[in-house]
Amino acid sequence: MRTLSDTITRLAAAQSGMGLPGAAGKDRLTDMAITGANPGQLVARAYVPESLEPGAPLVVVLHGCTQNAAGYDQGSGWSTLADRHGFALLYPEQQRGNNANLCFNWFVPEDIGRNGGEALSIRSMIVQMIAEQDLDPSRVFVTGLSAGGAMTAVMLATWPELFAGGAIVAGLPYGSATTMPQAFDRMRGHGAPAGPDLATRVSQASGHEGPWPLLSVWHGSADMTVAVSNMDDIVDQWRLLQGIDAEPARSETIGNHGRRIWTDAKGKVRIEAHTIAGMGHGTPIAPDEGCGAAMPHMLDVGICSTSHIAAFWGIADPAAAKARMAKPAPRAARAADARPPLALAGTPQVEISGVKKVIEDALRAAGLMR
Repeated sequence: MRTLSDTITRLAAAQSGMGLPGAAGKDRLTDMAITGANPGQLVARAYVPESLEPGAPLVVVLHGCTQNAAGYDQGSGWSTLADRHGFALLYPEQQRGNNANLCFNWFVPEDIGRNGGEALSIRSMIVQMIAEQDLDPSRVFVTGLSAGGAMTAVMLATWPELFAGGAIVAGLPYGSATTMPQAFDRMRGHGAPAGPDLATRVSQASGHEGPWPLLSVWHGSADMTVAVSNMDDIVDQWRLLQGIDAEPARSETIGNHGRRIWTDAKGKVRIEAHTIAGMGHGTPIAPDEGCGAAMPHMLDVGICSTSHIAAFWGIADPAAAKARMAKPAPRAARAADARPPLALAGTPQVEISGVKKVIEDALRAAGLMR
């Protein structure tokens, strides 16, 4: 049995690794007043390029622990890519009242079901954004890092009909944990359910029978925070769900990094998995290529996951981007730009004392307890 000191030490280490400090710099996002259901009490932020055309795609981006939406946008370069290729961005943002370290609650049963909690809040934001900005409901995509990657898996499982594709960066499979001890063990690569069980959990999450979203998975080979075995578990979960063979259809290298590709019975690419050689826990970026800004857990490894993901989804056409930047079509001013920021009340904390307080403080510090 684990001792109290051992548990606290390892939870603190997890908190440090999962932590993604917000970056100093220009905030390109605007606040969005949520008009629909928001049981998870999240904040909504958005980026809409001035020259965005009607029927454009939407990308939903989920930040990691202790990170905010603006910091993750700066580090990943998503809004720069949105300007270049013409799509809108939605950034759901966590609040400390929900999670002390601003982690999305990817393992809390109340937050990962189809009809409640944070998953329903994110779905409500998406529906609202599509309506207000006249976006294409058939081209909605979701991506996230770490706890945000795990919540990306939640959204793909609970609302698969809403998404054309997803990308999980250093995340975990849907349904792999529903308690704090399980969450910590899964991060370390221990005790994950078998692939068929994981696939069943997705199929039961919504009752959806397909088609399923495209899936791109990214993980550093030297990730000591979320074990790289989680990438294989994610791939198994989604290929078994779709009846895809275990062996990839092909494997290739991009520089020193590996890419495996799985196709369906018709030969159509459905899943890709990128193993980034020597990379720790974070999002792969390439600032020298104009992709993002290096900071803790936004890692300059010479490959831009942001642009690769957009290309995999089919929303990053270089030729169209060149024409777009040459002849921008000014967009009418949007009322959302003038909306005040949200200020939702946090969950009150109960005063406790003694050993129980020590344990709960450690769990909150690790982002594993509200």
